[in-house]
Amino acid sequence: MAGIWLDALDGLARTCREHGRADLLQTVRQKRAQLLDPQLRVLVVGEPKQGKSQLVNAIVNAPVCPVGDARTTVLPTVVRHAEVASAAVVQAASTPGQPAGTAAPATVERTPVPLDQIAAAVAGTLGRRAGGAPAYVEVGLPRALLGGGIVLVDTPGNDEVAALGAGAPVAAFHRADTVLLVTDSTRELSVAELNMLLHITRSHPNVAVVQTKTDLVPDWRTVAERNRQHLAEAGVPAALIPVSSTLRLRAATADDHRLNAESGFPPLIARLQGDLTRKADVLARASVAMIARTVVEQLAAPLRAELDSQEAAEQSGPISRLHAAQREVDELRRCSTRWQNTLADEMTDLLSDIEYDLRDRTRQILRMVDEAFDTADPLVAWDTFQEWLQRSLVDAAQANHEWLAQRCDFVARRVAGNFARYGYDVLPPWSMTVPEDLVDRVPEIERPTIDRFTASQKVFTGMKGSYGGLLMFGLALTLAGMPMINPVSIGAGAIFGGKSIRDESKQLLRRRQATVKTAIQRHVDDFFVRTTRDCRDTARQVQRMLRDHFTALTEELQEAIVQSFRTAKQAADTDAAARDQRQREIRLKMSRLAAVYEQAQQLTAARPAPAPLEPRA
Repeated sequence: MAGIWLDALDGLARTCREHGRADLLQTVRQKRAQLLDPQLRVLVVGEPKQGKSQLVNAIVNAPVCPVGDARTTVLPTVVRHAEVASAAVVQAASTPGQPAGTAAPATVERTPVPLDQIAAAVAGTLGRRAGGAPAYVEVGLPRALLGGGIVLVDTPGNDEVAALGAGAPVAAFHRADTVLLVTDSTRELSVAELNMLLHITRSHPNVAVVQTKTDLVPDWRTVAERNRQHLAEAGVPAALIPVSSTLRLRAATADDHRLNAESGFPPLIARLQGDLTRKADVLARASVAMIARTVVEQLAAPLRAELDSQEAAEQSGPISRLHAAQREVDELRRCSTRWQNTLADEMTDLLSDIEYDLRDRTRQILRMVDEAFDTADPLVAWDTFQEWLQRSLVDAAQANHEWLAQRCDFVARRVAGNFARYGYDVLPPWSMTVPEDLVDRVPEIERPTIDRFTASQKVFTGMKGSYGGLLMFGLALTLAGMPMINPVSIGAGAIFGGKSIRDESKQLLRRRQATVKTAIQRHVDDFFVRTTRDCRDTARQVQRMLRDHFTALTEELQEAIVQSFRTAKQAADTDAAARDQRQREIRLKMSRLAAVYEQAQQLTAARPAPAPLEPRA
């Protein structure tokens, strides 16, 4: 009957060895030795003051475990069969952390303890080496129940274990065949107890809840029913057995079978005996199925993690680098189009703005010229005006060239902004400045040819004007009997002559002003054309320089990115081949683990365990 689950357990051990998990292999070997052991280890656990020790005493009908409010349980108590009652403190000599009741004789030290001093031994004050390995108290009793192979292990309370650091009770969970969680009838199951049950049932197929002290609580049946509801809601597959240790011990003293039946212990004893009978078959199958699930989960976890990591590596490894390199190639192609369009558009705008700026500056100069020569005489103000005009044109040219330099620098930065994602300075190593010979490039205006009002011209003009006045007034006075030449006609001729000189002088001034304005207009136009041509030539040189610089930069980046793309493609191909091979290996191992798991689970499916015994309410 043991052959089937032994084969499954040995197959599980081989799987652990193939995966290189020595820790799991040791666990499987320990479970194999435990299941082949004919004894049934019953682990009694629970919170303090719930009646665990009294429960063990009631099961064996002997006060082997100290009870009472004054006692302190530090060491677990192992109660097994012996022909003669005896007690000893057993402490590991060379293997710290070994579970209680499982140490081999060659690795333990046994210190005999008198039967009347068991309480001191359990409290850790007798027979235990200070600072030594975990220890336990072993008590032997000549009892038929124990002689059948049942071994009881009374553990300290959970709070005491945490406070005193006793490692043996915790390790004993892995060696137990049956686990009894003890809770009393004064309250319902606590959250800590339910959590403990959930933890135990994940690694033990045979767990029961013993509800003690039913003799102290009249409505213990209501508490028991609520506890069964809590177990069902929490999904804990554990039977609930209400008992009274006090009634059991009193019935044993009085040999009262009715009182013993009322104590609730017959179903508990029957369950333990049934577990002992079923250990080699039903319990062993369930234990193998459970340990197989635990081992397979631990073996499959790193394989699943490796598969997940490979999927993550596919997103961040050579494949992702290949995709990133491809995106870089595409982005560089788009960047090349963008910077060329940016350079062409910015230079077109620059030329238009520079020409408009120079035109605006020259128009302001011409307006000032018009305003000045509306009143000034070029013959008098020409030298001063010529110096001002030369300075104004030079200032306009300098301002225009400075703005050109600023705009060229702005255009270079705008074009370089398309390469900002590549993370380094891509501006060309140059700095445009105003030409030093700009003053020499602005020609001085030549003095225009203007008419002067000479003395002879004034005499001639005065004579012409006075002749008309003399003749007109002389003829008029002859009608009055006066001679043509008389003082009045002579005075009138003098007035008309002076007026003619003044009028001619004004006309000559206006002609001179018009001539100067026209000459200045032509000069400013020539200045505008020449300066605009210089600015256009400079802008085109800058455009060619920027085009050559960023073209070389694009080619350099393209070469680097293409080389990175080739390297990433080669690495991606190599990595993909290695990853596919490794994934096939992992899937093969996963399928083998699934087969081992299915084989172990079929043990319980082939022969289901009988339902646990339930006491009558």
